[in-house]
This record gives sequence, C-alpha cells and structure tokens, in this order.
Amino acid sequence: MTTIRLTMAQALARAMAAQLCVENGQTVPVFAGVWAIFGHGNVAGFGEALHSVRDRLPTFRGHNEQAMAHAAIAYAKAKRCQRMMAVTTSIGPGATNLVTAAALAHVNRLPVLLLPGDVFATRRPDPVLQQIENESDATVSANDCLRPVSRYFDRITRPEQLIPAFARAVQVLMDPGARGPVTLALCQDVQTEAYEYPSHMFEPRIWTQRRPPPDAGELGESVRLLREAKRPLVIAGGGVLYSRAEAALLAFCRAHGVPMCETQAGKSSLPWSEDLNMGAIGVTGTQAANALAAEADVILAVGTRLADFTTGSWALFGDPTRHLIGLNVTAFDAGKHRAQPLAADALVGLESLGAALAQWRAPSDWTARAVASRTAWLSVAAAYTAASDTALPTDAQVLGAVQRQAQPNDIVMSAAGGLPGEMHKLWLAEEPGGYHMEYGFSTMGYEIAGGLGVKLAEPGREVFVLLGDGSYLMMNSEIATSVMMGLKLTIVVLDNGGFGCINRLQKATGGAAFNNLLADAVHEVLPEIDIAGHARALGALAEKVAGLAALEAALVRARAQTRTCVLVIDTDPQTGTDAGGAWWDVAVPEVSDRDGMELIRARYLAARAAQRIGN
Repeated sequence: MTTIRLTMAQALARAMAAQLCVENGQTVPVFAGVWAIFGHGNVAGFGEALHSVRDRLPTFRGHNEQAMAHAAIAYAKAKRCQRMMAVTTSIGPGATNLVTAAALAHVNRLPVLLLPGDVFATRRPDPVLQQIENESDATVSANDCLRPVSRYFDRITRPEQLIPAFARAVQVLMDPGARGPVTLALCQDVQTEAYEYPSHMFEPRIWTQRRPPPDAGELGESVRLLREAKRPLVIAGGGVLYSRAEAALLAFCRAHGVPMCETQAGKSSLPWSEDLNMGAIGVTGTQAANALAAEADVILAVGTRLADFTTGSWALFGDPTRHLIGLNVTAFDAGKHRAQPLAADALVGLESLGAALAQWRAPSDWTARAVASRTAWLSVAAAYTAASDTALPTDAQVLGAVQRQAQPNDIVMSAAGGLPGEMHKLWLAEEPGGYHMEYGFSTMGYEIAGGLGVKLAEPGREVFVLLGDGSYLMMNSEIATSVMMGLKLTIVVLDNGGFGCINRLQKATGGAAFNNLLADAVHEVLPEIDIAGHARALGALAEKVAGLAALEAALVRARAQTRTCVLVIDTDPQTGTDAGGAWWDVAVPEVSDRDGMELIRARYLAARAAQRIGN
C-alpha cells in the first residue's frame, strides 16, 4: 500500500477535494467549498491545509459562524442535497455558534460538514484559551454541545483516526436515509501532526444518489389501501424535491386523479397552475387542502416528517377510520403515527405505486370537488394579495407586490415569523426549487445568510429574500459578504416594529400585548431604526419605500442591479390572512387573573379534543 505523509488537516482537506458527484451530466466536487472564520484552534492547522487546496476546494470568509453554517445548509437544500459545503471554526464561541445551525440541519435532514477546532489532545497546555473545563469529565469540550444535533459526531484525537472517521462522515452526508449535520471536532494539536495516510484516501470517488426500492410487502399493502380509498390525498414533503421526484409526483396524481397538497419543504413540488395542486396544508394551509384533509380516508405522505404544522397538531385529519401511508426514505419517518410504512426513495416509490395501481383512479366526484375547491381558494387568496393604497400594507399585500414583479425562474425564500404562514398559503411557485423556506426549525436569522447559500447554488436565478425587521436585526452581517462575493440578492424587509407574528399569537391565546412589538417593550426611548441606512453601510444598495406601488417600482430597479439591494417597507403588525389555516396546539394557561381567559381556555380544550394521538 502506498502512503503519503501529511498532517491530519492536510489529509482532511485533500480527501474532501477528492469527493465527486455528477450534476447535469458534469462531474463536480461534492464539497463546493468551506466557510471559515479562523482562530487559534484552526488557523495553523486546517487553515494552512485549506490554502494548499484552494484551487479545488475554495475557502469563503463570512462574518458570523452561525450565518456561515446557514449559508452552507441553504446551499445543500438548493442543490437537492447532492452537493454541500463545510464550515470550520475555532474552539470556543465560534464552535458553539454552530449549534443553532446544526439543529436546523438536523430537523430538516440537510447535510453539512462542521469542522470546529478543539482542545489539545495531549492536554499539555490545559486549559487553553476558550477551553470549557468539566471538573468531573476531562474528555468534555465545548464541541460536545454539538453531539445531540449531529447525525454523526467524532473527535479526532489521533491523526490516524481521520481515516475511518472521514469515511463514515461522508457516508452519512450522502445517505438519503441518514443525512444531516456531521461534526468532526478537530483537536488543534492533532491537526498539525503528520501520519502516513493511504493514497487511496485521496483518489477521486464519484458518489451517486442512492434510491432504495420499496419492500414488496409494504408496497402491496399500500396499493391495497389506495385501491380501497374513496377520498385519497397526497401530501408532498421536502423529500419529493430532494429525490427530484416532482415529475413522478405529477404523473402519479394525474394518472390516478388524486389531489395533492404541500408542506413548507415540499412547496414547489408541483406548479401552482396544476389543477390537482391544492397548495399548502395544515396550520398555514389553504381552505382547499385542509377541507380535503379533514375528510380524506387515505393519506399518502411522501417525504415528510409530518410535523405539527402539517397535521394541525394531529387534529386536522378528521376521518377516524383514515389510513396513513408513509412513503419516506427514512424508516423512522415512514412509520410515524401507525402509518403503513413504505420505506423507499420518493421517486422509485411513486413509480412503483403508480405501476402497481395500473388503471385505478380516485372517484371522479372527489377529484372534481378538489379542483373546484382549488379554484375557489385562488379567488380568495387573490383578494388578500391585491394591490392597495393603504398606508400600512399587510404582509400578504407585500407578497402580492413581489409576486407581480417575479418571474417563473426566480427563487423566493424566508424562514421565521409571520411570513412563512403567508407565503405558504399565498405564494404561487411555478418551478421546482422556486420556493425555499426554512420552517422545520423556524430559525430567525437564516434568511439573509441562507439567501447567500441559495445564490451560490443558483447564480443564474434571481433570489428574493423576504424577512421582518426582527430577523434583520438578529442577523444581517452576511449582506456585506454578499457584496464582497458579488452574489446579488434582493432583500425585502417588512418592518412592523418588532415581532408582529408572536404578538398576534400572544393576544390570540389570551395574553396582553407585551414585549414583542418595540412599542410594548421596556424602553426609555423608542428608537427610529434606519434599516436602509444600515444596509447601505454594509455595502448594499438600499432604499425605504412608502406603499405598494413604490415597492413594485423599486423591485424593477433592483432587478436591473448587479449588487445586493435592500428594500424596506413599513407594514401592519396586527393583520394576517385569516382565511385558510388549521388549529395549532399552543397551550393556554389553566388559571389566570386575566379577564376572558376562561373562555379562551375552554375553546382550547374543545379544539384539543379533536387530536388523535398515536392513531
């Protein structure tokens, strides 16, 4: 066996650069780059190693470790999980800044390789700067906080440990049923230690997408349930897009007359113009989708975790005899809530179901009713997004303005607050991947950094980042990175003076308006925050607009620019789209001295009675 003498960090960088995949007929690197903020825990070791492979594995500099990880995760999501990025940090706050992003990736089943520096394996200089000491366990470091939010975790305390650890890391990252965040904690002294690594570790390896077929027994039972269905419904989750199964889904629904609805991650699986697309389901769902879900007797859930927003906290599916089929590449998700599991790749699973069902079709009256419901909903939704000359437009009206200026190939993205609910219901996505929403972890601050990752993945498409002033103030530094890297974003900030979404939820559950809007928080001076001025200071082109017409004109100007543009508009914090939607289980206090709380608690208990736990 031939070997190459390298430091552990050099071996890691070279091995990463050797991982390849095929994209659009071209062989390309699996790892599109490494986001890095260097410190004493990674600059001398991994930093030197990255410099030596910078022609094959580029290094990008961000301004916040969490934001860099958000960008990396958004890149992987936009690339349908076939390509990804890595993030390296120092050992202290840089490493702990990764935890929120790792949790986001874990919840959403998205691959990212996290490479935080770690303490000295030899312990000679302990405690080093930024080291966390545990008096009862000397093996613990700050990186241990990444264990519960990693699909695979390893600490490299010897240079030869990298050989099996890296192989396992890439296996997890590329496995559709296991993927998620992987953490390799790199002890800073070990990064610089040399070892005779086997040369095969650095030979090019081409990874292909694994597509496990369904088990014959599970397939047969799923076909039986569908053949007996009178009111079948498909729920499309993110797994449809990650499997590139949107064409198979469209063919299945059309061939069998089955209406389809979308989760946040699954939105854009089918074009909005498709008659069988009922749109969003669940708490942020459309009237069309939720009315069908309430009566469906067989629900085929494809590539979804069936989280509470999708299921209306498990109170949405009203037929007590209904059956659930879980088509999912992950067996854990396929069998949730006593579902008939169909553990398989979404594309292969849909094709197998379609072939086995042959000429079977859902009852024509059910299909016709679905199409009519969809038409009615689109009319209702159009009224919410229509132009208006109101002084403070709603989020829905701002969405309408952006939609009117968007083109079919554009990408719109967001994450937290009130916008995901409005966008899930109201945005009309035409092309796959044109809707990018992080709502599994609902992470404020993902938006701008995530937009950067999306633009890296899709440089030829216009990327619209929509967010509130709360998210903007929480994390905005990657505006400067987007300008620095020449990655143009169009950022629309809806300024409602605080956390308007939670303020509405607070009042709906009987609470007083308190600590959410800036006006309701403790303050001596209510600040006049100049978001546009701040964005200009970060290098962006920016303006504040008054009204929807001015916003649309500004969007036209922004499209013509080559630099990131930030458009700020004041919006109404009190008004959301009240049409559509389903109940969400947010517990209401059992006792309170507030007037009216008893009635709100009684309504809560009445709604909770519809929940079906475990059946």
